[in-house]
Amino acid sequence: MSAALGIRREDKNRWEQRVPLTPQHVSELKKKYGIETFIQPSDIRVFSEDDYRAAGAHVQDSLQPSSVVFAVKEIPIDFFEHGKTYVFFSHTIKGQQHNMPMLKKMMEQGCTLIDYERIVDAKGMRLVFFGRFAGLAGMVDTLWTFGQRVSWEQIDSSFTKIKQTIHYKDLDDIKKHLTVVGREIKTKGLPASLTPLIIGFSGYGNVSGGAQEILDVLPTKEIKPEELDSVFKNPSNTVIYKVVFKEEHMVEPVLPNKKFDLQDYYSHPEAYRSAFERYIPSLSILMNCIFWSAQYPRLLTKSYMKKTFESKEKPRLKVIGDISSDVNGAIEFTEKTTTPDNPVFVYDPRTDSIKDGYEGDGVVVMVVDNLPCELPRESSQSFSETLLRFVPEIMNADFTAADFEAVALPVEIKNAVVLYQGRLTPSYRYINKYL
Repeated sequence: MSAALGIRREDKNRWEQRVPLTPQHVSELKKKYGIETFIQPSDIRVFSEDDYRAAGAHVQDSLQPSSVVFAVKEIPIDFFEHGKTYVFFSHTIKGQQHNMPMLKKMMEQGCTLIDYERIVDAKGMRLVFFGRFAGLAGMVDTLWTFGQRVSWEQIDSSFTKIKQTIHYKDLDDIKKHLTVVGREIKTKGLPASLTPLIIGFSGYGNVSGGAQEILDVLPTKEIKPEELDSVFKNPSNTVIYKVVFKEEHMVEPVLPNKKFDLQDYYSHPEAYRSAFERYIPSLSILMNCIFWSAQYPRLLTKSYMKKTFESKEKPRLKVIGDISSDVNGAIEFTEKTTTPDNPVFVYDPRTDSIKDGYEGDGVVVMVVDNLPCELPRESSQSFSETLLRFVPEIMNADFTAADFEAVALPVEIKNAVVLYQGRLTPSYRYINKYL
């Protein structure tokens, strides 16, 4: 094998330091398979150009020698070369309007697109992902947000000591500091106005797992959704209550006598409606960690929030960590995504408006859309490890074959080919309606 791959510099924002393949794995691909790597220089990449040179890569602006280009985030429309294959998170499979011009350009250029998000196993579980790191960073940033919010409300708590992810050295540094904060919570207890402190997680996949991994460093007690009411009868101020919501808690059949069935829900989401609002009054923080698209019921609506904030009783819900980051999605009032240097906004249900920061009437929303970039080295290493096994077969595939079905690829990769030679593959033709 004498193929060459390219690695594009990431330039979505100044925080995006991640890479799809680390120098270690670039070296391994060259030694084992003879695959050459061409990588664009970058001033912000977490691994240096010298690291890649030492691994045998060619550092240069032009990726023309490469037949396949790997990246992490979306690619500018003027970057694509005719007939090439690109592998990245395209954020197009839900018909996201802001990326349709990019997809159209790829179609015009006759490009092939492989989307990491669709590299899944037979059960639909993702095989190449940053999800755990989105959860890790998202939970830290949400706890920081909560600390800032209650401080603004003039409530003294241990959460004010928590920093944003970007201000820690690494994951180990985060966990060491949270251990100290946790000891303080156990010793001093939480303020009466925050007790019981209940944090809810929608979903139980990689994202939720990462977020829970961080929370579990603090003194936590997991309860079931049906136990929420009982917590208020004799709450502890030295623990944080954690509750994980599955599909059966979040939705219910529209027909009154029908029982919830998971497979039926995924096959016929239109036959279900949201049932999640019954849990909201108990929560102080909501972590949204679910995959969502338009056919599914929303988790939290503007109308519910308006009704809640206009009621006499002050809502307990102070902060939402919307790690899923779907604009106007499961959290309807996620009006935009944010960045690490401006990570939160307040949504005021009474005026249906948002304001940057954590001050003001309403609920605070943390919705940084590329959270893993806040742990760039560890997240890149993990991602590269999951991607590595697929790279030789991608590089060995003949993407010039006239018939897509004739292209020899592992089924996990073949199912992730959104475009082939500029045309939507059969599984993704539904995207036509968004173009």
